[in-house]
Amino acid sequence: MAQWLDAKVVSRTDWNDHLFSLRFSCADFPKFKAGQFTKLGVDQNGKILSRPYSLVSGPDDNELEIIAVPVEHGLLSPKLHTLKIGDSLKIMSPATGFLTLDEVPKSRDLWLMATGTGVGPFLSMLATEQVWQSYENIVLVYGARYEQDLAYIPLIESWSEQYASKFHFVPIVSREHKADRLHGRIPTLLKTLSIQQQVGLNIHATHSQVMLCGNPAMIEEATQTLGELGLSKHLRRSPGQISLERYW
Repeated sequence: MAQWLDAKVVSRTDWNDHLFSLRFSCADFPKFKAGQFTKLGVDQNGKILSRPYSLVSGPDDNELEIIAVPVEHGLLSPKLHTLKIGDSLKIMSPATGFLTLDEVPKSRDLWLMATGTGVGPFLSMLATEQVWQSYENIVLVYGARYEQDLAYIPLIESWSEQYASKFHFVPIVSREHKADRLHGRIPTLLKTLSIQQQVGLNIHATHSQVMLCGNPAMIEEATQTLGELGLSKHLRRSPGQISLERYW
């Protein structure tokens, strides 16, 4: 049965003035699957103001973590943005959601494509042994507007070093040009094969699974482009190659 638990902020990271991560403790929070989400909330006049957030932390981590932006005129996210170490918040137990590795059909290659805070569930997956043992090649495609909006780069680069033979990282920025970053939007770069050429792998229904998370427009357009490459949306009743989760 879903219930609210008490949690306490243990650290925070401000990636820039509008992108932040909160790390918090909650001893009673049950085991979850990488890729799942839950609700976070704050008490306001005796009522809990809440919204869902994916968990960035791995299932074996002793603490929980989320990444967020303070949405202008939002009810909750600006309040989360002001939280300091030691502050209290509420978390809904247990976590839920089906954007998990257990739901994905077996394949040779796994493509994780995210925009903005949609990278969160993929970071949780990459923190598990399961993902590294299950695929020959893992590609993280991470798009943002500006370089400063790409979070967790040191963590991602540590996986690049540890799993150099199977992990490929493709950072993308759409509103500035950087020498070591692809420029543009994920759907367009898929269509022109720029992403595939960057990692030296093709995307094909026989050996690829693609997980999409983030901006609904990106997901819709990427799904269409992947469909043109012969992939189809994955459903339990009709297995395919595209799994997705829209943010907002």
